[in-house]
Amino acid sequence: MSEDVLVRLRGVGKSFPQNFRSGDRLRALWDLLRGRKPERQSEVLKGIDLEIRRGESLGLIGVNGAGKSTLLKVITGVLTASSGRVAVNARIAPLLELGAGFHPEYSGRDNIRLNATLLGMSAAEIEAKLPGIIEFADIGHYLDEPVKHYSSGMIVRLGFAVVTSTNPDLLITDEVLAVGDESFQKKCVAWIEQFLAGGGTLLLVSHSMFHIQKLCRHACWLHEGGIARIGDVFEVSQDYLAWHERKTARDVESSRTVTAKGEYAVSAMALNGDAGTASLTLAMAAGLDVAVELSARDGRQPVFAFGIKRADGTPIYGSSSELDRAVPRALGDGRFHWTLGFDRLPLLPGSYVFSAHALDPEGVRLFDTKERGFVVRGNTREMGLVQLSHHWASE
Repeated sequence: MSEDVLVRLRGVGKSFPQNFRSGDRLRALWDLLRGRKPERQSEVLKGIDLEIRRGESLGLIGVNGAGKSTLLKVITGVLTASSGRVAVNARIAPLLELGAGFHPEYSGRDNIRLNATLLGMSAAEIEAKLPGIIEFADIGHYLDEPVKHYSSGMIVRLGFAVVTSTNPDLLITDEVLAVGDESFQKKCVAWIEQFLAGGGTLLLVSHSMFHIQKLCRHACWLHEGGIARIGDVFEVSQDYLAWHERKTARDVESSRTVTAKGEYAVSAMALNGDAGTASLTLAMAAGLDVAVELSARDGRQPVFAFGIKRADGTPIYGSSSELDRAVPRALGDGRFHWTLGFDRLPLLPGSYVFSAHALDPEGVRLFDTKERGFVVRGNTREMGLVQLSHHWASE
């Protein structure tokens, strides 16, 4: 393994014995004593191939139970992989579970010394850096109180303060920024940015896409114990958020047609010349051209209505041929064709759905709907649904 690679995982898997019933634990122990694998196991990680290179900042994302914390424990040596190979060539500073490495009966001051020793610091180094650690933690008189009386935020303050005094090759954090108060979060983010600017390497687990996109250049999306996607942080995180929106929206799919038996129907639809059903990918501020054909059994001109919504069902914009007084091209045989264009969609990155609706000529009754999903990509950390034009003025 080259010096540039700090961590390399090849085909790594991790399984745990299933302990659903009272006898499962004893049965698993008996299997282990006989040198056999437990019969019933839950596979938490499977086939993980991953490299972390020096100077890289990698965000680990995924839903609860995807295997993120287990993967960190395998990398740090807290857990042993059930299969595959794990190679680590780095001094690691881990911030994993709250209170890990702390003795609940010891004071904060004593736990600083204990934690720093576990991270490989000598007694002389600890005493020299103790004032800076205490200042960063900023927990006041609680420093000499037993840690068992601390809040979760105070424990994180203490653990992170010790890490700031070390010079690790690789910093690993698991949801640390989600616990502390806002001022401490800002202090931690500033320190991590300085750490990365100095050539440090970061492996960050967080459910906050803001922190993932702010601190990481790459992201790895874990899904059901395997790697769903790894690559550029914006592309991977936006794919993850789009998947989350589709998962949350129970009645919305990336491509769906609802056909009602009636006089009027959406017989064809194309986005940017593509009449397929797969989700379309657009860049931020890109244009969108829509071609729609509606059919009418009675030959009368129906009303074409359209809408754009987020994949979770949040409506964004809608209008109709009736409101805009848009006249279609009559194709004959009761078929009517409309073209609709958006020069610059102001949508922020995310997953969206374009809906085409066929209404009766009076615009009263909905007869048919055809939907097509599309994804907007872009390197931005702006929030919301749309990008509004704005300017700043200094007094």
